[in-house]
Amino acid sequence: MKRKIVTYTVFLCVIALFCSFTLFKKKVAVMYLIGDSTVADYSLEANYNTKRFPLVGWGQMLQPYLAADSLFQYRQLTNADSVRVDDRAKGGRSTRSFFEEGRWEEVYNSLKKGDIVLIQFGHNDAAKEKHERYVDIPGYKQFLKLYVNQTRQKGATPVLLTPVARNYPWQNDRLSNVHGDYPQAVKDVAKELKVKLIDLNELSMALFSSLGEAYVRKNYFMNLDSGKFVAYPKGQKDDTHFQTAGGIAVAQLVADALKSAKH
Repeated sequence: MKRKIVTYTVFLCVIALFCSFTLFKKKVAVMYLIGDSTVADYSLEANYNTKRFPLVGWGQMLQPYLAADSLFQYRQLTNADSVRVDDRAKGGRSTRSFFEEGRWEEVYNSLKKGDIVLIQFGHNDAAKEKHERYVDIPGYKQFLKLYVNQTRQKGATPVLLTPVARNYPWQNDRLSNVHGDYPQAVKDVAKELKVKLIDLNELSMALFSSLGEAYVRKNYFMNLDSGKFVAYPKGQKDDTHFQTAGGIAVAQLVADALKSAKH
């Protein structure tokens, strides 16, 4: 009889420990980023400091905004105890080439319930002269729908983003849309599929316009003086890609928008 009582007590203790572990086990979500060079994490490349710095994608600068003690601000997006950013974006990719190269398959196979997928394409989809990248508007919408639907199949949350602005064209001291009908196509898909949307094109145009063309050209985009950075000894003129301050500014736009991202 005493042996049975001891056995039963041990059994109860094991159950209690298991329940405690399950109850207090921290929930970890992964935020996957898929997109093009404006999103990519260049620090993952070999010899980044000597070959690419200060080039960044905004996704490279996003993780600090998702610190554990800040996640209460994102509760309508996730109830995880921590969120880890996994930036799979790659330069030169469109919605089609990202899929055809198997990059989406790798993300899809890793997705689990509770994860988040941020989707920002458009810079390369619109490049008609580059046939390996170009996707017309109907095709662009279909690939966005594919990413959204397959993300939901895994119990994860998709978030659509319109393409971030380039530093042109400027008209009357205001930055204008350079992406044609592609931002509206993202909005159409978001409305049709009831997906959370961040209009990053509008947000970034508004921010850059408030700071002025000269300021963002010098401080946010990859317009570099010669001899300033090891990776760019001759300098560079680039009004599409970001240097560190620009990447941080856009990452903050995304992070703030995620707090209130609506269907």
